[in-house]
Amino acid sequence: MRDCQPVQIESFLSRAPLFEGLSPEDLATMAKGTHELKLAKGETLFRQGDPCTGFYVLVYGQIKLAISSPQGTEKVVEIIQPGHSFGEAIMLLDKSYFIYAEALVDTLVLHVAKETIYAELQKDYSFGRKMLAGMAMRTHQLMTDVEAYSLHSGTQRVIGYFMHELLESQHGEEHVVLELSSSKGVIASRLNLTQEHFSRILHDLSDLGLIVVEGKRIRIPSVPKLQKHLQI
Repeated sequence: MRDCQPVQIESFLSRAPLFEGLSPEDLATMAKGTHELKLAKGETLFRQGDPCTGFYVLVYGQIKLAISSPQGTEKVVEIIQPGHSFGEAIMLLDKSYFIYAEALVDTLVLHVAKETIYAELQKDYSFGRKMLAGMAMRTHQLMTDVEAYSLHSGTQRVIGYFMHELLESQHGEEHVVLELSSSKGVIASRLNLTQEHFSRILHDLSDLGLIVVEGKRIRIPSVPKLQKHLQI
């Protein structure tokens, strides 16, 4: 991990949902307890078992949160996108990381020290509510994932992922091109599928004329038809 050229930390923190509404004075204090880390593609931010000294906000790039077994298999838990924070729950539990974080592309994150967060929590209850709301949303998403793994077929999971990645305004469109934000292997693990199963589903959907695979681009001739197939 390496420090990068300075960015306007206060300005970015003010735009992150968690820090909206903080006074300029509180933002300035928060910025003093924050530093920047630049990661190259494939570089590890933290490993399983590392101590947690704060939490992170993603400025740009993409972070994979995953668990690895002693046998070397990997399960992707979450893919963090710019503007989102992560690591709050582990910080509050005062535990070591049970997951690891890896940059999927060149990435810049802000690390906010837990002492700075604890001080803000003591003086601003609304900040604590925002943090709890963010963790509750993440827990809800994990429960939704468990439901999908248990009750939905692999094909339904893949189509559901495509629909989630589309903008809401695109759901009724006849022709849409979706650019996959991660590699097919990472997406497969996120959906609890093997890469081979994921590729087979893409092939089957292509044979049905519901998608056209062009590398990391997925062309959807008719979003309503694809969505209808989700119910089958």
